[in-house]
Amino acid sequence: MASHSLIAPGLEGVVAATTRLSHVDGEAGELTIAGFPVGELAANATFEEATWLLWHGELPTDSVLETFRADLAAHRDLPRATLDILRECARARVDSMDALRIALGTVSLVSTDAVAIVALSPMIVAAYARLLEGKAPIPPRGDLGHAANYLYMLSGVEPDAERARALETYLITVIDHGLNASTFTCRVIISTGSDLVSAVVGAVGALKGPLHGGAPGPALETVFEIGEASRAERVLRAKIEAGERLMGFGHRVYKVRDPRADVLAAAAERLFTRAGDMGLYTLARHVERTALGLLEEYKPDRRLKTNVEFYTALLLHGLGLDVPLFTPTFAISRVSGWIAHALEQRAASRLIRPKSEYVGPRGRRWPKHAAAASER
Repeated sequence: MASHSLIAPGLEGVVAATTRLSHVDGEAGELTIAGFPVGELAANATFEEATWLLWHGELPTDSVLETFRADLAAHRDLPRATLDILRECARARVDSMDALRIALGTVSLVSTDAVAIVALSPMIVAAYARLLEGKAPIPPRGDLGHAANYLYMLSGVEPDAERARALETYLITVIDHGLNASTFTCRVIISTGSDLVSAVVGAVGALKGPLHGGAPGPALETVFEIGEASRAERVLRAKIEAGERLMGFGHRVYKVRDPRADVLAAAAERLFTRAGDMGLYTLARHVERTALGLLEEYKPDRRLKTNVEFYTALLLHGLGLDVPLFTPTFAISRVSGWIAHALEQRAASRLIRPKSEYVGPRGRRWPKHAAAASER
């Protein structure tokens, strides 16, 4: 029998792969993506550049980038069968992540290519959001970038450069994050020799879980519940004393402030400043400071700091996205990272097959009366 000391529940601390894609340093609060600090990449790259970087290890030249953008734009038309399925999902009012999971599998009708998966993912999310509202999906525009076209397809209004850049900053910030649950799922599936669509669909299923990608909304709901700065301490203290978790604080890996929170906080500040209404942003910053002080008071040993969820919610709300769109929007970014990991795992050509330790009963014998009955 295997020794219990060799078991790592949840595979915590187990190194299952080598990667050139991203590195998470939870103690230092650093995230490196393909060699770049996350803030450096998010401040300068387009989403298309970040995707190419992850897939190929180097930034594209201008001509290669132009071709890649055109290739993505050329794959934006949803198959008729996909739209029919999304209409059925809307009639049933299924969850937006379920709709993405169901519809994404239909990409195989036209392609199992990486470019098609990345191009069609935001088309599915935007089309479904409109169908849920009883509106017709908006055809994509080939002259807009990946982020801008997504915003356009949600509203029918071409976003200004500041809004498009705010979303692009978010998409780049969350494009990859080590060997998290959904990324590991993707790598396991592709390691069996399966295709990219299957691997990405499996990853979407993992991301849907609230312990992984499904919790940005509640962080903003707490800010709205507080309403005004004078209520922050009273409301937050009551939540902590009632044993409630403060959403937007604490992370499985980061023991200090999540570096993605700083990137998105700066992006949110620019967005709200441009809009000329700093009320919600100012309130959110006050709620954050109050929450951090109370968490230090009540749980000094837990090292609960601001995570990516807090400013994800604020930024996406500022862009006009409703809460049900938060996690699907996360997914349309992470698709590029999942595919990068799938390509890396495919190149490794190694089946992921961990062991388990059996702890069930042994030495059982089939009951004699059951054996006799089976002979009759």
